[in-house]
Amino acid sequence: MDVGSARWVATLEEEEEENETSSSSSSSSSSSFFCFFSFRARAEEGSEKAPLLWEKGGGGGGGGDEVVKEDAMATAIEVGDGKRKAESEETDGVGVSDDTAHQISHDPWYQVGFVLTTGVNSAYVLGYSGSIMVPLGWIGGTTGLFLAAAISMYANALLARLHEVGGKRHIRYRDLAGHIYGRKMYSLTWALQYVNLFMINTGYIILAGQALKAMYVLFRDDHALKLPYCIAIAGVVCALFAFGIPHLSALRIWLGFSTFFSLIYIIAAFVLSLRDGTQSSVRDYNIPGTHMSRIFSTIGAVANLVFAYNTGMLPEIQATVKPPVIKNMEKALWFQFTVGLVPLYAVTFMGYWAYGSSTSTYLLNSVNGPTWAKTIANISAFFQTVIALHIFASPMYEYLDTKYGSGHGSAFALHNVLFRVLVRGGYLAINTLVAALLPFLGDFMSLTGALSTFPLTFVLANHMYLRVKRNKLSAFQKAWHWLNVVGFSCLSVAAAVAALRLIMVDSKTYHLFADL
Repeated sequence: MDVGSARWVATLEEEEEENETSSSSSSSSSSSFFCFFSFRARAEEGSEKAPLLWEKGGGGGGGGDEVVKEDAMATAIEVGDGKRKAESEETDGVGVSDDTAHQISHDPWYQVGFVLTTGVNSAYVLGYSGSIMVPLGWIGGTTGLFLAAAISMYANALLARLHEVGGKRHIRYRDLAGHIYGRKMYSLTWALQYVNLFMINTGYIILAGQALKAMYVLFRDDHALKLPYCIAIAGVVCALFAFGIPHLSALRIWLGFSTFFSLIYIIAAFVLSLRDGTQSSVRDYNIPGTHMSRIFSTIGAVANLVFAYNTGMLPEIQATVKPPVIKNMEKALWFQFTVGLVPLYAVTFMGYWAYGSSTSTYLLNSVNGPTWAKTIANISAFFQTVIALHIFASPMYEYLDTKYGSGHGSAFALHNVLFRVLVRGGYLAINTLVAALLPFLGDFMSLTGALSTFPLTFVLANHMYLRVKRNKLSAFQKAWHWLNVVGFSCLSVAAAVAALRLIMVDSKTYHLFADL
């Protein structure tokens, strides 16, 4: 019962006592009559049930007063609940699901914008010169990067506008799909998203391991510290960070550190690549490989294009933003796809310009320059990767914390910390093991884009928009969305085949736990 309802019930009881004291000879029916009008005067705005409840109580008889009082109290609770619901809807614009152990509706749009930009400009950006530009060349790579950015912005904007459907705010991708399609699609979406996030997290641990290995090689090239060992160290550090950050909104100041680290390795890679490019007069921009291998490499590079811009967890990120949710999320998306893409383009194009078709899939392995500069760049890439991984692991953390965590007390209470140590530690241990077994970063990017980024960001977003807005769309708009659904479904299948082929080829070339 809310405060207003409790105060009203207390007042009602006092008035009944005064009525009984001043007029002890009055009949119980007159007392009931008084109760009815007292109730009606205070509750008629909130409920039309008052007269019916009084009539149900029976006008006469010794039990009438008690029945009226109980019914009045029950209705007062309903009125109070209705007020709270109306106030909630007035504040948020839509009912918000609170079935989560993490925070929602807490972050300003610019914090969410930095979350998105952190994902875009993570250490993965050091691989796009080799994994996108080399297989596609100048024309295909440049056109692809700009076209994929435009398509990704459009698809993410569609998804953002579906955040509030059916009078409810859907804070998880699977919840939104389940609301539109049903239980089976809920499970399928969760499976696709889990694969997407698991593989992204695995790739981040590979990246962090590569940064450590590259830094070690700068000082000692004795192959004593192998890549699998570096990946194991990276996994431990990522786990330690995950233990101390309870949820996505808690990143806050760490997003500032992430941006700082990103600028360091992007500026270092850009400057050192520019220096190498100006000193080298001969560069080969021909697309390497045989005719058949070029076809598969091109398809894999297309999957990398969509991987570069998309998170596969937009509803979960949007859940953290303050109302008005859709408007603020669109601001964050515009920030991501304008200011946020400048560093990505700068380092990707400069790296390919400097080294051509020989560009490494980890650009800092290609650059020459002072040892101290490359050391700082690799350290920055390592720490930024640790922070960025937490963003893409947060939906899994949210699921585990909500379903299995206690949810009681402070996030840093001993039992909550121990829970994170056991559960998140186990999850990241599996990620680390897979990363050490198959440290083929470019292949992971291709397969992730094919199996999950295409379906989640393009196929599902367009089809859900069709389902929800079908009565408001013109024939041309419906045809456009169906074209997206069919086209990206075909691309997803082709990219998956190409990525699996790349993994099979690399698996023959490199053994498990390879020291690349």
